[in-house]
Amino acid sequence: MVDTSDEWIRQRTGITERRIAEDDVATSDLCIHAARWAIKNANIDPLDIEMILVATVTPDTFFPSTACYVQKGIGAKNAAAMDLSAACAGFLYGLDLADGMIKSGRYNTILVIGGEVFNNIIDWNDRNTCVLFGDGAGAAIVQATDEPKGILASYIGSDGDYADIVDPECRSRPEAIDQKRDKLQMNGREVFKLGVRLMPEAAQRVLREANVSIEEIDLLIPHQANLRIIEAVGDRLGVPREKVYVNVDKYGNTSAATVIIALDEAIREGRAKPGDLLLFVTFGAGLTWGSTLLRL
Repeated sequence: MVDTSDEWIRQRTGITERRIAEDDVATSDLCIHAARWAIKNANIDPLDIEMILVATVTPDTFFPSTACYVQKGIGAKNAAAMDLSAACAGFLYGLDLADGMIKSGRYNTILVIGGEVFNNIIDWNDRNTCVLFGDGAGAAIVQATDEPKGILASYIGSDGDYADIVDPECRSRPEAIDQKRDKLQMNGREVFKLGVRLMPEAAQRVLREANVSIEEIDLLIPHQANLRIIEAVGDRLGVPREKVYVNVDKYGNTSAATVIIALDEAIREGRAKPGDLLLFVTFGAGLTWGSTLLRL
């Protein structure tokens, strides 16, 4: 294991604990559990689901998709199923895609999941990465509605010029094979600088699109990368700390799952209530980023 300390980790990341899946637990297992919870909360039949979108960079297999394993696990036999690879921005990518698919009129009920088992691609001797990531999953049912709630505005973006600053499990590339690079590598300083710039820009874009001011936001749910990034994003947007949701201290960075796990906890804790205006923002490897404005 890496030479580090609890104090060093807390000071630099704000993380005090994480969840690590057992060796026999796959990403689909976590996703199935999250999906069943979302289906129960939405009070729907799995057969009503028409599309399953699983955002993950740690799939069970490259093919078939993790979404197909989820489909089997929950009995959603009427659904098409596919994975999305947008790293930590994956869940908001999934929401954006689901929103467009429903607005097209072709779909009515879509299951969006963010799930990761990161411990298999972590270099446990690299303290720049091994102290950050955890395993987890979260899910949401997205449906058409005539009520004044749901997704009000959404934006996703990417910039492949920065593809190499976060380089996870790239063993299929020749140079990665030659260098035996089969574990997560990350340029932490660049990630920090880009994250605190791109996330506020994405959030401001959806606010403008929806003609909503930052003062109207009831809760900001940012990507739970580390506490320093979360606080910097909130400060740049002008959101008071008490309106910024934080649970990175309990779970670490669960990549595509962070914002949906945070939403679930915020609802359970009473910090996100029906009618509240919620602003999500995230970024990840690619680079990818996104923001979603939602009326709960």
